[in-house]
Amino acid sequence: MTEYFVYIQACVVCFLVTLFISPFVISFMKKEKIKQTILHYVENHSQKAGTPTMGGIIFLLSISIVGYIYFSGPKSLASVTLLVFLAYGLTGFLDDFIKFKFKRNLGLRAYQKIIFQLAIAVTVAIFAYKNAMISGKLMIPFVNKTVNIGWWYIPLVIFIFLACTNSVNLTDGLDGLASSTTMCYTMGMVALMFACLGSRLGGENLIYIVEYKNLIILGFVVIGAMLSFLVFNCFPAKIFMGDTGSLALGAFVACIGIFSQLTLFIPLLGLMFVLSSLSVIIQVAYYKMTKKRVFLMAPLHHHFEKKGVHEVRIVVVYSVITVLISLVCLLIEIL
Repeated sequence: MTEYFVYIQACVVCFLVTLFISPFVISFMKKEKIKQTILHYVENHSQKAGTPTMGGIIFLLSISIVGYIYFSGPKSLASVTLLVFLAYGLTGFLDDFIKFKFKRNLGLRAYQKIIFQLAIAVTVAIFAYKNAMISGKLMIPFVNKTVNIGWWYIPLVIFIFLACTNSVNLTDGLDGLASSTTMCYTMGMVALMFACLGSRLGGENLIYIVEYKNLIILGFVVIGAMLSFLVFNCFPAKIFMGDTGSLALGAFVACIGIFSQLTLFIPLLGLMFVLSSLSVIIQVAYYKMTKKRVFLMAPLHHHFEKKGVHEVRIVVVYSVITVLISLVCLLIEIL
């Protein structure tokens, strides 16, 4: 019971810390005129021009502080997750800062972003592969079985990092969409991790069990931060997370799945992130071949907007679908 209390306490504390920090960051961004520039082809969002951005700084701070306070015992996996979270957040910060400082809406060049993201992803992939607790292991969804794919694990992890960070970044196109979907994804991951603690990890090294519990604590911390951030980020948003937040969240989405050996569950629980990326890939490829569009606009959430669906409804549907998929995965896993 005490253990569960710690999880809930970490969530509540991070919620309150994020709630406390947010007004100060929003006020600072307004004062310094660090505001979002809306792309000309997203005419639906013209009224959002001037909204403060780089709000990801808020939960980068709260998650890092509260996470380290509540970690206990062996915590290398949770600590590396936080470091990777911050590293991708720094990459996004550079992108946002360039947009603001040089009035250049595209920020970092595409190749610069890829270099930064790839360097971090390769480092994490090698770390995970060489770590005795993970070492290429993957839990097969819905089957009580774990496989080791050897050195193939490294390119798989690199791909997952690039896919997750860019998918969450693409999903961050409506007020509260990326934060709410990430929160629901994390809830699903945490639930699956609890299920694994009670079944699949029964014979694992005790140190890994403690490491696993620290990852669960980090999950609760992120849930608290996202719930609090939504107070200011939901429609109409008082602040946007910017690439500072979306790239960091994408890194977290990848890390918690990889380090918990739930890698193959990432595209299931993160289906809405997957659809964001797939819609862009399909749109670009089809347009290059035919000069016609499959969607009215990509990513997918903008297509629904063009169809007349209000963004609040889109955010709710994305979140509900993520929760339902998580529940289905959990039920199948424990039955």
